[in-house]
Amino acid sequence: MRLTIFWERMADHFGTGYAESFAKDHVMAELGGRTVREALDAGWEAKDVWRAVCSAVGVPAEKR
Repeated sequence: MRLTIFWERMADHFGTGYAESFAKDHVMAELGGRTVREALDAGWEAKDVWRAVCSAVGVPAEKR
């Protein structure tokens, strides 16, 4: 998954403004105690981060 697609999906689910806030502030156990931004900066694949977000916040299957 490209980062552009990842951020489009984040904005679609959370809204444009909150997607960035969630990505930099919400620490997730699914990402090893990292935020979305930290996981991406650490080299995690965008598709794996998106799967973790989906699992953590209950993104509907049709949007995964």
